[in-house]
Amino acid sequence: MTGTAEVVLRLDAITKRFGKLVANDAVSLSLHRGEVVALLGENGAGKTTLMNILFGGYTADSGSVHVFGHTLPPGNSRAALNAGVGMVHQHFTLADNLTVLENIALGVQSLKSARLKKTETYNKIKSLSEDFNLKVDPLARVGSLTVGERQRVEILKALYRDVKILILDEPTAVLTPQEADDLFATLRLAIANGLSIIFISHKLHEVMAISDRVAVLRHGKLVAETNTADTDKNALSALMMGSAAKTPVITESSSGKTLLALENVSTPDVKSIPGLKGVSLELKAGQIIGLAGVSGNGQAALADVIGGLRMPLDGVLVLGGKTLKQWSPRAAIQNGIARIPEDRHKTGTVADFDLTENVILESYSSAPFSKGGWMSWSKARGFAADIIEKYDVRCPGPDTRIRLLSGGNMQKLILGRVLEADPQIVLANQPVRGLDIGAVNYVHSQLLAARDRGAAVLLISEDLDEIMGLSDVIHVISGGRLSPAFARGTMTPTELGIWMAGQGFEAQVAHAS
Repeated sequence: MTGTAEVVLRLDAITKRFGKLVANDAVSLSLHRGEVVALLGENGAGKTTLMNILFGGYTADSGSVHVFGHTLPPGNSRAALNAGVGMVHQHFTLADNLTVLENIALGVQSLKSARLKKTETYNKIKSLSEDFNLKVDPLARVGSLTVGERQRVEILKALYRDVKILILDEPTAVLTPQEADDLFATLRLAIANGLSIIFISHKLHEVMAISDRVAVLRHGKLVAETNTADTDKNALSALMMGSAAKTPVITESSSGKTLLALENVSTPDVKSIPGLKGVSLELKAGQIIGLAGVSGNGQAALADVIGGLRMPLDGVLVLGGKTLKQWSPRAAIQNGIARIPEDRHKTGTVADFDLTENVILESYSSAPFSKGGWMSWSKARGFAADIIEKYDVRCPGPDTRIRLLSGGNMQKLILGRVLEADPQIVLANQPVRGLDIGAVNYVHSQLLAARDRGAAVLLISEDLDEIMGLSDVIHVISGGRLSPAFARGTMTPTELGIWMAGQGFEAQVAHAS
């Protein structure tokens, strides 16, 4: 197909520097009509920079972008959109208080105009929904939709603009296996109608399933291009990293005493996001407890309760055999609970602080960094330098602003901050979201090491592969309800997906009655 199909996108010798860092080094890439090209690379390899240049967010130092034979003016995002290029971001760009129709029309026409042309807009959305099997109510408020439905809205938004080239950035990061299958079925329909796709994902089984070709970036350079049929996941991992991926060895665990227990805990709903509904959970020493679920089903409430950010509305917390009367983030830290937060940018770090300041965020007021109200910055910098070396944080040094790090290196610093405190309980909330295979393996190996030292690890993830591969015990959360505990290896992805969709809870209630 690609030998004769029209070339719809061509990137010619794109180079982009940030100071001494060469983010893209003479990268050339093409995309044909009806083709899916997977763009792979480690965190910091240059994928995001390349896409930003394509969309006009950055201006290349040299090189050019051509869409359907026409050269795009540099640094002009409107020109890219007008040329038929669309993008579905990993983090949805939707307004919860607007309807599906209003979100889709936003940016194409004014909302005032959309109201005047409501019937015309409604009919086009319904037609696209039916043609591409993207079922969603155009008049529904986005805030009331499931994550899978929001993903459909993002794709409808692109199709409504009649895009011919679609960039998908980690499109299945928050979907159930069934929703991911539905998405791929939709994409195949669109591809059959001539849509061309650049597919960015760290899930290599998805790359193998959906792409025609694979392009690999490493340290800003295009190091390989291959037909998907001529490669496999192991070969792609090696191309991305420069060597074969080292998957951590997972051994059976021997759980110890219960360190923290939640007994019939409930929390209030927050707008459309459910709180906890009578949740009981035990975190045992020497065990990784996996929590699977679609985003927005109570994971945040559970993490907030364990991390001390909120007290239960009903139910109790039992720490070390003692019922807690009061609870706070400071108390959680003092009692050996450490957290890897869900959003490393928003709640895990302070962007304009350097690595030293970020690494002591939760310990700056205690020894050895503080004595008599005075900070010892030399000890703080020494601690940061030790973490940088021990956890392979790739950066110029402890005085580097953390916003300049790639996601993987930022996550390694947070991991070091957490684990060097030798915590009893590790709250790991989406610890590898958006990370490359090398960073994923490293984070997993460190969580396993913490387990083997006797810590209880609560792993909250929307990635079923991660949950099933790492957890000793698995729970599913849906609508704020917690499933029974499932031992490692006793559930299939499909069975867990049924619980994630809420059907397992309904069957449980029916059986009980």
